[in-house]
Amino acid sequence: MRRLRRSSRAGAYRFLAPTLVALALTIFTVMQAMPAAACGGLVAPDGAVRLERAATLVAWHGGIEHYMTAFTYQGNESSLGWIVPLPTAPDKIQEGGAWTLQRLAIETHPQPLEFGAAPEAASNSAQVLQQLTIEALNITVIKGSGQEVLNWCAANNFVLSDETRAHLLRYAQGSPFFMAAKFDTSIIKARHETQGDGTPILITMHTAHPWVPLEVLALDGQQVQADIYMLTDEPLNTSDVGAVAGQSPVGTDVPGAPGVKLAFQEPMNASLYHDLSTDRNMGWVRPDGWLTYLSLDAPSESVTYDMGVTSRGVIRVAPFGTTPMAIGAGLPEHALPTWMPTLPLGTPEVVLALALFAGFIALLFFLYGPKGKRRAKQA
Repeated sequence: MRRLRRSSRAGAYRFLAPTLVALALTIFTVMQAMPAAACGGLVAPDGAVRLERAATLVAWHGGIEHYMTAFTYQGNESSLGWIVPLPTAPDKIQEGGAWTLQRLAIETHPQPLEFGAAPEAASNSAQVLQQLTIEALNITVIKGSGQEVLNWCAANNFVLSDETRAHLLRYAQGSPFFMAAKFDTSIIKARHETQGDGTPILITMHTAHPWVPLEVLALDGQQVQADIYMLTDEPLNTSDVGAVAGQSPVGTDVPGAPGVKLAFQEPMNASLYHDLSTDRNMGWVRPDGWLTYLSLDAPSESVTYDMGVTSRGVIRVAPFGTTPMAIGAGLPEHALPTWMPTLPLGTPEVVLALALFAGFIALLFFLYGPKGKRRAKQA
């Protein structure tokens, strides 16, 4: 079992900061009609389509982030779309694993269970960086200011509510990159179905820290439900104290993130590694490291935050629209000093108590021992 370590030397943190990306989804209608009153999620002008659940896998290693996401919806619209903020321009976008997200669900819930030509941009419109088609999704990566992104959406038949426009403007202050997609549901309709699973999309990009814009999942009046899976070199924690003390975070809530609970954490095992690494486009999965599962279940009005991870492996949140790399960078005022050593995950409480007692005795000796008295006299 790999252990979390810290060095007393400045700059010695080499802990693999996991990505959370968990980038989340914001899905909008692309039909020429009045927009729904919503700030994100899978929507249609008449409210006939509902986002049931989003699932995201984020893996980060050596400055490279792999982010895969998919969603389940219910409804009967002929044309839908979605757009998500990104921390940077993707290196590559491709079809995600065929069974990876389902396999992760089984692992964490052991109960039975060719780029095309870019379209002509409108005046003052966002710059089109990439465009490709994956099954029924026509995906476009754009870069621009908030207003330029809104202009692009208008020119490409994305109907946005006033609230959605305001949220995109705010996200654009933190990062100018977005990924938009038009999703043709005619394939689902041809099967006479009213529920569909979106094609998993795998995005590869370079990031300094993980980032997950969870707020974009909040659809007014709906319960936000999402599964977030993280593959990291080291275990994560929900607090500095837990990380330093080596205490398991399983069952704890993420501070400042109503509805987010760390529900599962285990080292990568041989069976899971085989199943993930042999899936479509998933050969990059590593045989070591840790799997962490976070569950989000909260009313839309309480999901106003985005997520990041510090170099100590502590999950943190900040108001949506915060610069992506700022959430996981640095330490907040209430964080423990960086020089404090980190105990291995799973350290028994009795060992922790003994370590604290030994530290207390050492402090007393430092203050009141012979050298301590000498220092006091010299002062």
